[in-house]
Amino acid sequence: MAAVIRERVAVTKERIVEKSQGKTDLSGWVLDKEKASFADEGSWSNIDSDVTPLDRRTWGNWTLLGFWFSDALNAQGWEAPSSIIAAGLTWREAVYLTITGSMMDTIPLMLNGIIGAHYHIPFPVVARSSFGFYFSRFAVVVRMITALFWHAIQTWTGSTAMFQMIRAIWPSFLDIPNTLPTGGGITSNQMIAHFVFWIVQFPILLISPHKLKWFFVFKVVVVLTVSVATCIAMTKKAGGTGDIWAQEYKHSGSTRSWLILNNFSSICGGWATMGTNIPDFTRYMRKQKGVYWQAAFLPLISLLIAMFGIIATSAGKVVYGEYIWSPLDLVSHWDGPAGRCGAFFVGFAWVVGQIGTNLTANVVSCSNDMTNLFPKYINIRRGVIITTVIGGWVMVPWKIVYSASSLLTFMSGLAIFLAPIAAMMAADYWIVKQRNFDVPGLYRRHGRYRYKAGTNWRAVVAFLVSVVPNVPGLAKAVAPDTVSINAGIQHIYDMNYLWGFFSAALVYTTLSFIFPAPETLLKAPIYEDTEVFDGVEFVNDGVHTAAHKKDYEANVVGKSGDM
Repeated sequence: MAAVIRERVAVTKERIVEKSQGKTDLSGWVLDKEKASFADEGSWSNIDSDVTPLDRRTWGNWTLLGFWFSDALNAQGWEAPSSIIAAGLTWREAVYLTITGSMMDTIPLMLNGIIGAHYHIPFPVVARSSFGFYFSRFAVVVRMITALFWHAIQTWTGSTAMFQMIRAIWPSFLDIPNTLPTGGGITSNQMIAHFVFWIVQFPILLISPHKLKWFFVFKVVVVLTVSVATCIAMTKKAGGTGDIWAQEYKHSGSTRSWLILNNFSSICGGWATMGTNIPDFTRYMRKQKGVYWQAAFLPLISLLIAMFGIIATSAGKVVYGEYIWSPLDLVSHWDGPAGRCGAFFVGFAWVVGQIGTNLTANVVSCSNDMTNLFPKYINIRRGVIITTVIGGWVMVPWKIVYSASSLLTFMSGLAIFLAPIAAMMAADYWIVKQRNFDVPGLYRRHGRYRYKAGTNWRAVVAFLVSVVPNVPGLAKAVAPDTVSINAGIQHIYDMNYLWGFFSAALVYTTLSFIFPAPETLLKAPIYEDTEVFDGVEFVNDGVHTAAHKKDYEANVVGKSGDM
């Protein structure tokens, strides 16, 4: 037996050495060229960029429900009302802004989600129709950077949950001496927790998206159960739900109105990334109609997790003398055998919660973006590895959270770039193209979506009209002490998501009708290069083939049916 084991270890070692020797330069990392459905001859593509195969279209309505529970049930959702209340509003505004903001978010989620469910193509490919084959890469890069940033933040939050799990089992974990530099933003025991969380998260992130539905179910059960238990435990300790319900407004008149609008934009901006890349997930759906359920799912789930946060925080004020919005900071006060047991399960729930959110909101999307940008070297599996190494370590997430408030503000303001991207994708599909895409053409550099030098100038103009008025407001938010702007510009930024989304959609649609690109306007979708009618093969151009099919069905199929 020992000899067999030694032999297997030797063979494995030999394979590892052989593969590593082959990857000493960039050419060693070139992927095996896969047969692509529509990509140009000689160009690289892979199954992760291609049209989703039938055997991977495994998502139904319940899977999508699990997806949204997985995405929305996270520590940030729990803490979301805190910024609204801290701005001088009350829990009432926090509740209805959560509902209305989430309802606004469902507009791009549904409009763009249908594209993925209809054509089963990812976001980077969808964007080529409106932006052009090459300019679409700009949209992809913006989304990729945002995903990397939020992956870093979500991973660090997961690390704090792991910290609570470890200290609940071994209270002496808190006494580990810090050997790291004082100004590093992280202590030795925090680094251990971060490393453990990253190791636990890593293999789960490698699961293919079409196999994730059971993880969604697991997360829903765990996080909901623990969230309810946390609220019950805190209200029992406090003897009620606290006094947050009696808070009065700190502002009135137009000041209060603009505060409400500003926080509404913040709620919307929190989902701006998903509004753009939702096709990355709906491409796995079996039927299109399931996408419409998002309109009900997201507002209800967002309201649920926000109410958990408000109730537990209000009760916590009675017990601990201050509002503690983070559920992980809250359970750090739980000591004794029973308290540490509770802290362990709360920590475990949020470990699962943050991993699920990283999967659905960040890692899969960023990996798809990398696959699109570098198909010769990166498939979705390699993309996951690159994403989680950069987000978990290279970006130094603990420094972002504790030391880089300006960077946090800037990255949160990236919604001003993402809103117009989502808007133009939706307007292009539903209004300009009338839901008719040429799928093979989306994969070809010199296809009908090349426009001029790979760029659709209409999208460029619409993007600038949408983004430029918001830039001064973003600069003011990042550096409030050094940048001054007038009230009118500030008010545009207060409604940055609404301005960004609707102005881009309006300008793009108007320009597309005044200056149409005829080669991109079809009378029917093109799913394949050729179609066969009555045993005759026709080249499918989306115009003449559609007319022929209509005549064929009327004259041949219709007459045979009459007989």
